Amino acid sequence: MQTNHRRCVSCRRVAPKAEFWRVVRVYPDRQVCLDQGMGRSAYLCPQADCLRQAQKKSRLGRALKANVPEAIYQSLWQRLAEIEEKEPTTITPGPSKT
Repeated sequence: MQTNHRRCVSCRRVAPKAEFWRVVRVYPDRQVCLDQGMGRSAYLCPQADCLRQAQKKSRLGRALKANVPEAIYQSLWQRLAEIEEKEPTTITPGPSKT
């Protein structure tokens, strides 16, 4: 069975739906929320660059045809911080100078 693919509104990368954050404008009250509800959806990569571009250029708002509250962006930044805490940064050593 083929997986559903979606496109990031910021970097335009296409990948399986599970790799993205989903932001939804819920029908009929036009409220914007994360991950739940039926309505118009936009997908965003869980990366700082994508989130920064989406916020700076109002890409989520344009895709959802609604104003995205600042609280949604704050929640996404918190999620990103949690992901970065869980994944330790690996530093690869350079060539030794002996």
